[in-house]
Amino acid sequence: MPQLNPAPWFAVLAFSWLVLLTIVPTKVMAHIYPNEPTPQDVEKTASQIWTWPWQ
Repeated sequence: MPQLNPAPWFAVLAFSWLVLLTIVPTKVMAHIYPNEPTPQDVEKTASQIWTWPWQ
């Protein structure tokens, strides 16, 4: 029964993880977004104090 022989299946598993951990992250990190986010103003607006009418 070939399912009980772990030798070829372990090699396939190890090679697939090697591919996933080396090739795929470099392709994902090389992705360029079409619209770069614009930086927001650093200056914050002053919020108004809300006075509660029932106090």
